[in-house]
Amino acid sequence: MPAYYDESTKTWFCKFYYTDYTGTKKQKKKRGFKLQREAKEWERTFLERLQGTPNMTFQSLYDLYIEDMSHRLRQNSIDGKKNVFKNRILPYFKDKPVNAITPTDIRAWQNEQIDKGYSDAYLDRIQNMMTTILNYAVTYYNLPSNPCDRAGHMGKRTRSMSFWTIEQYNSFIPYISDLSAHTALQLLFYSGMRFGELLALTLADFDFKDNTINITKSLQHKASGDIVTPPKTDNGIRTITMPEAIMQEIEDYTHKIYGIKPSDRVFTFTKSLIRGNMKRGAEKAEIPFIRIHDMRHSHVSLLINMGFSPHLIAERIGDTVQMVNSTYGHLYPSKHNEVAEKLNQIIVPS
Repeated sequence: MPAYYDESTKTWFCKFYYTDYTGTKKQKKKRGFKLQREAKEWERTFLERLQGTPNMTFQSLYDLYIEDMSHRLRQNSIDGKKNVFKNRILPYFKDKPVNAITPTDIRAWQNEQIDKGYSDAYLDRIQNMMTTILNYAVTYYNLPSNPCDRAGHMGKRTRSMSFWTIEQYNSFIPYISDLSAHTALQLLFYSGMRFGELLALTLADFDFKDNTINITKSLQHKASGDIVTPPKTDNGIRTITMPEAIMQEIEDYTHKIYGIKPSDRVFTFTKSLIRGNMKRGAEKAEIPFIRIHDMRHSHVSLLINMGFSPHLIAERIGDTVQMVNSTYGHLYPSKHNEVAEKLNQIIVPS
């Protein structure tokens, strides 16, 4: 594994051949290394990732995993994973061969995280990411087993969620005087759509005659610019029917946007505008402050209290029935007493 010195730039470079996934032999060259060992290390890491054996370093596995997932997950999800790995996982495991990580290593890492006082929900999130990436190594890179399976889990997923009842929402919304925030909050509460889906809506997505909205995309604000992606889930592409009064409010709002075209976005603000209005409105209404995403929970809670089925709710919010049941199932009233009563009615006295 030689490295070469470039006299003109006073830097090192590596040059080698490899065979890609199609069986084609290719040459690879990488320049600009200050040290010879850095050039050799880059070549070693490149070939290690290409071969994908379980004795690759955890850093190499992470690079492969993130590159693969970037084609399958939304940018927000990738950014969230990168943040957790960078701060909570890579500092402990990046230089260790994947097949050398033991259940004892996992337990020691878990104990350090637990001692830092993180919430159970956050510990659960960190653990799930570690388990997932090692399962990825088991599936695709011949790691014999996942050491997390024997080490056990840390943290636990909390079931609590925040939402506003219709009474709380009705006491809150009159305090929102900003027209764009008022219109957006009405849409969020009565549609259950995700905030990114709302930001991506164009004028053409609204059918004011049939009172429907076509949801086909999502938008995230990034430092590099806005990114438009498909909805978060496969079920996210959908058409939802809205109350006529809400659609009328939206139509009135669009008439006030100067020169808006069918392809233009209707809502062009950031989260901070909505969050600030929600905080001030909640204080004035004397109700608990909730997150923007909790407006989605509020909509689902409202539909459950109105007696709608998980299947219909899943279609409306662009999720699966399984997700609705696992996330919101505890909000449904218990039917156990009803079951016992029905059985009482058919029992024949002996």
